[in-house]
Amino acid sequence: LVELDAEKVLTIPRKIRSLEVVRRGFMSNFLFQNISNIFSAPQEVIDIIKNFEPVSEGELVNVSKEERAEVSVDENGDVKPDEIKISQTSEEIFGEKIYSEIAAIIEEKAAEIVENVPEKKAVEQLNETFLTELVEPFISITKEKYGNDISSRDEKNIRKQLESKAKIISAQEVGSLKIRKHEIEKQRAEAPADIANRGQTVLEINEEFDKQISEANQDFVKQISNKVKEHQPEFTTEVIKTVETKKLERKKESIEDSVRNHLRGFTRTIPSFLMAYGDENTTLKNFDKIIPDSVFKEVTSITLDEFRFLRDGGDYTDAGTGEKKHYQGNLFDEVVFNDSVKEFLSLKTRLADYFDESNEEDIFDYIPPQKTNQIFTPKKIVKQMVDMLEQENPGCFDDPDKTFADLYMKSGLYIAEIVKRLYNNSKMTELYPDKNERLKHIFEKQVYGLAPTEIIYRIALNFILGFDDTEERKHNFCMLDALPYVKDNTLESKLDELYL
Repeated sequence: LVELDAEKVLTIPRKIRSLEVVRRGFMSNFLFQNISNIFSAPQEVIDIIKNFEPVSEGELVNVSKEERAEVSVDENGDVKPDEIKISQTSEEIFGEKIYSEIAAIIEEKAAEIVENVPEKKAVEQLNETFLTELVEPFISITKEKYGNDISSRDEKNIRKQLESKAKIISAQEVGSLKIRKHEIEKQRAEAPADIANRGQTVLEINEEFDKQISEANQDFVKQISNKVKEHQPEFTTEVIKTVETKKLERKKESIEDSVRNHLRGFTRTIPSFLMAYGDENTTLKNFDKIIPDSVFKEVTSITLDEFRFLRDGGDYTDAGTGEKKHYQGNLFDEVVFNDSVKEFLSLKTRLADYFDESNEEDIFDYIPPQKTNQIFTPKKIVKQMVDMLEQENPGCFDDPDKTFADLYMKSGLYIAEIVKRLYNNSKMTELYPDKNERLKHIFEKQVYGLAPTEIIYRIALNFILGFDDTEERKHNFCMLDALPYVKDNTLESKLDELYL
């Protein structure tokens, strides 16, 4: 046996969560916490979240202040139904008329049970009466009112709750009746010994005790009726509370799921930011400090200040009351966020050497499509493209004077594949046997690239040159959107300006 390291064991679930987040391209609910805060959040928070394009189909459900006000939650995020509303609804649906009718039926059934059913079967028979004459009518009336708002599981739980409460009444009242009858019969058994003092005949004594038994039965029936009348409002309130709670929980889940969909529209941008700006010190707390505001707004559709408000919370003025309030933020799980960032950057480092043919993956497998034009061509397609280039230009990778350009880089995968073909070419190896000299020639004389935006430029540059962080290399990669120059036929002169 080996003693377990408690600290290491506790980190296993964290590792699993961070791997899950990275595999899903940061589109994982593990990154979010305290989503229930959305129900007390200011409208400003909802307006910020609406800016994120949801990763699943559908628009953000109505989460206006009024809509959210219908769903009250406690400090743990659990639904808190309105007790007054529940009581009023219960009275509206059932009311005194139904209560009286049910009580009268059960009183009649209880009288039949006490007169005709053996004592051993009384509890069972009374339970059956409660089920058919009280529980089922309550459920039937409730289903008629709420329709599809009651699921089969809800119905089963309600029935179970009511049956449990009814069984307690049955057991208590039948038990009390048994005790009372037992005492009467005990007195009956002792009465003949005192017949002389009583001045009664045996027949008269039995008639007296029979009368007491009859009175006990009548009292039992009346007590059952009183108990039913007493507990019916409690029972129906419990039914309505269960249904209303489930309705609110489903509404809460629907709103929260929609909020998560939109938040995933933001978190899918995290891998791109990490590729462009991230390092081993990146955390949730300093995430906003590594990215220019203009780039952040372009990619996410919100400003860094708005992101900080979601992350950290802050003071705001209630539009309705003018009152100064504080929103606590904390929509993101800091531990999961930080663990996932480390996991992604570790993966990025492991896959950085694109010359290593044993790497079947590439880091862009873990970066989902963005709202902007950041859509990366898969590695398999890139290889096919370069194969076609070579087929159409035989020997192109043999010539040290041949140049290659990607005029609209996205990931840098295309240029990286070109670099790899040139580097591994036998003639290039013969001309430049020194590996570093060969790479120097390739990057300074043979490969060129333009990237349309800052973030794409940094992603492509970091990928293309990231295979070796010990060497600072000169290169011919620039940040320039070539499309306008293509449209007005000035691209060639612009390239001459950049590279000649």
